[in-house]
Amino acid sequence: MAHTTNHQSANLTWLLDDLVERVPSVQQAVVLSADGLMMGASAALSREDAEHLSAMAAGFQSLAKGASRHFRAGPVRQTVVEMEDAFLLVTAAGLGACLAVVATSDADLGLIAYEMAMLVVRVGQTMDAPERPNGSHAR
Repeated sequence: MAHTTNHQSANLTWLLDDLVERVPSVQQAVVLSADGLMMGASAALSREDAEHLSAMAAGFQSLAKGASRHFRAGPVRQTVVEMEDAFLLVTAAGLGACLAVVATSDADLGLIAYEMAMLVVRVGQTMDAPERPNGSHAR
């Protein structure tokens, strides 16, 4: 099982690095579980920054889903946070997983959203997050 996880993580790193290199203004990318655990990250991110980005992206995605449920607005397609010098984009990526990207403030958001969607389709179930056990005895 650990070999598969390492192989999947290496695969995700390669795919995320490809996204960062190919798409202008994309600086970092992570794949995360719905509860904020980092599953894969572009190589330029330190582990600490990748875990921090994963936790933040999960929080934003959760808030967006809550708003969607409350206002009966249908499934969340994408969450976008606009900052002075950057954008954070988060989209669903398989069952229980998300893809998050940080891009510069001059980014073409349409292009990035398209490339994120294509990446999700390309990797398909590789991004599915395993369910975590409930209860106090869970790791």
